[in-house]
Amino acid sequence: MESEAEPSSKELLKIYDTTLAEKLMQKLLPMIENCAKQTRSEKVVVAVSGGSGSGKTVTALLLSCFLKEKGIENYILSGDAYPHRIPKYNDAERLQIFRENAIVGMLKEQTYTEERCTIIQEFQKAGNDADEKHVGKYSWYESYLRNGRRALKNYLGTEKEINFEEVNRLVHAFKAGGEKLWVRHMGREETELWYEEKDFTGIKVLLVEWTHSNSEYYSGVDIPIYLDSTPQETLQSRLERNRDQWIDNPFTMMVLDIEQKMLKKQSEKAKLIVTRDGTVLDRKEYAQFVPKLQK
Repeated sequence: MESEAEPSSKELLKIYDTTLAEKLMQKLLPMIENCAKQTRSEKVVVAVSGGSGSGKTVTALLLSCFLKEKGIENYILSGDAYPHRIPKYNDAERLQIFRENAIVGMLKEQTYTEERCTIIQEFQKAGNDADEKHVGKYSWYESYLRNGRRALKNYLGTEKEINFEEVNRLVHAFKAGGEKLWVRHMGREETELWYEEKDFTGIKVLLVEWTHSNSEYYSGVDIPIYLDSTPQETLQSRLERNRDQWIDNPFTMMVLDIEQKMLKKQSEKAKLIVTRDGTVLDRKEYAQFVPKLQK
């Protein structure tokens, strides 16, 4: 199965506002050059992370264009192809983990009764069982939410959800000078999973574009970049793209909130940070303007 034809660099530069990418390049290019010198390797891995709607995809595309203009061949690797399950099955897995562990947790804490289960099931049928407002009427409901959220937190962005081992192999094969590497592609349907053999001969920079590209579950990233965003911005982006079922329900907001806290923690490793107003800061500059990130 072949990939769709990509727009040329000139076409992309005409379509998008290049201001942010230009500011990033001013700081990124010296870092790439220094990294290559320090590691005595021509292979450099740059990670672009952030929540949905933060601009990862466009930023990676424009950085790729600017690098090519400088004579630096590169390839964009999308981490969205590496979950264990296609989106609709992964969404179902997330919901199942939340609901099952919420109930099991209540049993352990002895807050579960058959009567309460009936109430919970009504909320589940309505698709709003993750809504914190229910605690106002039923104080015991806090047990349901807390246990479900804890289990969900232990799944999202971990090896249980994502095949980090495969990403790790690809990144290290690239850095070792591998020329013919198999790259994974995943769509939204069962039949949309395939591998493509890419020729990495002459490729100097691997751009990993992904929500989890700064994750601790894989290694090999030389220059992590973090694009800041809020759960509300992420939700708005998903609404505009209509990416998911029940997109604006309480469970989705819980997922986005957990992911945002995880990304904030991972952003402490970033060497370049793009704030929500488009300012590009290195780690030292960021520390001067923003209080220590909440863990």
